Amino acid sequence: MSRFFSTKHEKLIPYTPGEQPKDMKYIKLNTNESPYPPSPEAVKAAENEANLLRLYPDPECSALCEDIAAYCKVEKENVVLSNGSDEILNFIFMAYGDNETPFIFPDITYGFYNVFCTVNNIPYEEIPLKDDFTIDFNDYCGKGKNVVIANPNAPTGIFAPLCEIERLAQSNPDNIVVVDEAYVDFGGESAIPLTKKYKNLIVVQTFSKSRSMAGARLGFAVADKELIKDLNTIRFSINPYNINRMTMAAGSGAIRDNEYFEKNRQEIIATREKTAAALYMMGFTMTPSKANFLFAKSDKISGEELYKKLRENGILVRHFTGKRICEYNRITIGTPKEMEIFVNTVKKILKD
Repeated sequence: MSRFFSTKHEKLIPYTPGEQPKDMKYIKLNTNESPYPPSPEAVKAAENEANLLRLYPDPECSALCEDIAAYCKVEKENVVLSNGSDEILNFIFMAYGDNETPFIFPDITYGFYNVFCTVNNIPYEEIPLKDDFTIDFNDYCGKGKNVVIANPNAPTGIFAPLCEIERLAQSNPDNIVVVDEAYVDFGGESAIPLTKKYKNLIVVQTFSKSRSMAGARLGFAVADKELIKDLNTIRFSINPYNINRMTMAAGSGAIRDNEYFEKNRQEIIATREKTAAALYMMGFTMTPSKANFLFAKSDKISGEELYKKLRENGILVRHFTGKRICEYNRITIGTPKEMEIFVNTVKKILKD
């Protein structure tokens, strides 16, 4: 760091994204991107908007907010858009966290939560997952702190039933409960309907995974309209034009093309189950994933060694170095052909 860097950030450890190497062509199973292109309607809508790039986008994001609201069966006033779900998560930490109101979340979860707390000088507590990597929701009830839960969780892919989310909202009436549903479309059940019942509940989703738009950077939150006003206060104070014209148009196109969304979603789920079965046959242990990835380990090879050998063979997976999860690798679900290559490569590595 330079000598000019503020000391208030001296404890900041940035989030580490999945590697995006350029030294050779890889089968990328490391960043939970969709293996399929975005909807043709999304692409066409974005192309049509390109001629208007000289003009600022609509800061209210009216058309897309209406489309998302209709899809989620809520009102437009219950929706706020963001530049990827990471931005809206940061807005939430900024809006509701301070020295008197810390956040709590699992010790093994999306790695950005503690970064957001640190960069915003918000106290936080990481609560250990149980030995089977599930969340003990008793640890989060009535704590007088804001709660953030990824559901399904990352990198485990484990989904918690909505009755537990409802219990969190009920038992923390004076605090915000955030449910990060980046992977919910791959087998989970959204908590969005509960936002009509609980005024302290915020549900965050993204277009990056199931709608094949990671490069477009589009996320949103659904909550009580008063919470949405809070988040728009932060948004308009930082970046009122946070969604560009092409992304906004692509988002509407993607929402309208539900048939394409369903086809790709079901294909990824089916490929995930087929790949999981193949890994089980090779003796792998896995968490019960409801996401677009598998979280797997083998007693025959260390997590790090498997990661390195796969990389040598042109396949990228995500390896974590945390003590409790260092033997696991997170494997994004690709196309059926990519996963066939992955499985055959793993067989070869274990045989050698």
